[in-house]
Amino acid sequence: MNYFLTYTVYVLILSVLMGASTWKLFKKLGYNPLFAFIPFYNYFIILKETKHPKWWAILSYLPIVGAIRMSVFHLYLMKKFGKTLFKDQLLTVILPFIYMATVNYGKDVELEDDNANDLFLTDEEKNSKKKDTFVGSITFAVVFATIIHVFVTQPFGIPTGSMERTLLVGDFLFVNKWSYGYRLPMRPVAIPFLQGTIMDTGEKGNPKDDPKSYVDGIKLPYERIFQFNKPQKNDVVVFNYPRDSVHTAIDRKDPYVKRLVAVAGDTFEMRSGRLFVNGKPETVLGDQEVQHAYTVLSGEQLNIPGLYDTYGFLPVREEQQDRGYVYIFQGLTDKTAKEIKALPSVISMEENIYPKDSATISHKLNADKTAYTKSIDTTQSIFPINKPWNQDWYGPLKIPKKGDVVTINQETLPEYQWIISEYEHNKLENKNGKIFINGKETNQYTIQQDYYMMVGDNRDASLDARFFGFVPEENIVGKPIFTWLSIQGAFSDASSTYQAKKEIRWDRMFKATNTGEANKTSYWWIAAMILILFFGWDYFVKVFRKKKSEDD
Repeated sequence: MNYFLTYTVYVLILSVLMGASTWKLFKKLGYNPLFAFIPFYNYFIILKETKHPKWWAILSYLPIVGAIRMSVFHLYLMKKFGKTLFKDQLLTVILPFIYMATVNYGKDVELEDDNANDLFLTDEEKNSKKKDTFVGSITFAVVFATIIHVFVTQPFGIPTGSMERTLLVGDFLFVNKWSYGYRLPMRPVAIPFLQGTIMDTGEKGNPKDDPKSYVDGIKLPYERIFQFNKPQKNDVVVFNYPRDSVHTAIDRKDPYVKRLVAVAGDTFEMRSGRLFVNGKPETVLGDQEVQHAYTVLSGEQLNIPGLYDTYGFLPVREEQQDRGYVYIFQGLTDKTAKEIKALPSVISMEENIYPKDSATISHKLNADKTAYTKSIDTTQSIFPINKPWNQDWYGPLKIPKKGDVVTINQETLPEYQWIISEYEHNKLENKNGKIFINGKETNQYTIQQDYYMMVGDNRDASLDARFFGFVPEENIVGKPIFTWLSIQGAFSDASSTYQAKKEIRWDRMFKATNTGEANKTSYWWIAAMILILFFGWDYFVKVFRKKKSEDD
């Protein structure tokens, strides 16, 4: 079932529930009871009768936003019938159609005139009305922010150094969700502004036992609309981590940001830590600073805080040995490496390159009832796990393209099994040396969507496609637009002996993140517009209403 048909079914189900639980109330309001069953129009009537903007009815069935607005509209309706106590409001929110049905089929419920007794209200009741107005304003602000967050742009923070120095740890970005066509929400009932989980309530650092921020049972299939542009080579892209085992919903998987280095149909390769696409060295853009790991031997302790002040974030492990101090720098640009090598106390400096034909394989311990067993940790091992590759010597690997017919056998299966079983949702079986897809033995498979290779600019400190493999098109969120806030030291780095001091990087704020230019454009005017819309909308609506009432 496609997205829009599934969405229509959900709307019809909600409309039936709404009608069945409120038709008598609509009759008491003076309307045909059947109007309670008509999508959008039923909430239009409620808003009309409760003297709220009638266009809000458009929001009633939107993904994520709709759940909030529906709850508010239900409260408006219950208040119309005198259900104003806290317990009434709580039941209306948590058990809407059940509680409204008890009111609907109750014998004593009567319509109340909100304005009839205004002259006789106590000060306490007047204050209560003011509180309702304030709560309504806050609710609308939340709804407006949710609409921006869900349908336009989403904030995203950089917690790791995989994209240093193009994007810095502590950069906070706005991501344009329309860059490659808008991906419609797949979990329509969710808590606004939360990605996957609500909070860390179980085992610390283990999201599998944390409560989810969305209702997983109410789901919609993948669909992208208005896709006028495909992701292009060298774009910085935000996407959902494809190997996330916690969340089955694609749009709820952890967001990652990397550089798209190879598109569908390209051949990707790493040679001695240098990246090649289709046999040619990568094109390095003006705002891109590729880095590599180095080991430095120094006769004296280096002034790392001073180097931080000069070069910015430099994650490093410091070890004292008999021959001096050893520093393992996670990522240095060629220019920075040359300048550190020239320091008087530096004895030697070598780039860290993995040996050719040595596979990077990580293992994990699994606890069962009797003992611990060891298995391959596919998220930390090189992809695919049957190749003698590592992050410095990798490939050549061809990126799958929609329509490609690939050969499936025991040698190629590790390369394509995630595509077949997880990303394109087929039943894959490997039995007695034979491969079955959806119950049929086969040695071929036709790729159903485009895939991409995402790699960090800080090559030796990046968990990227060399480990988790191809990124499906359906996982792509969009392009970062600009950095709206940048705080050095916002996130600690457990892999570094030293930490950056906390301070705001004013020179990065409201700067473009994805232009490829060394001198980036400032988007302060977009930030100003967003702030004006967010904080000023409700104010302007009130001013307009006041003027209209004065004219009348």
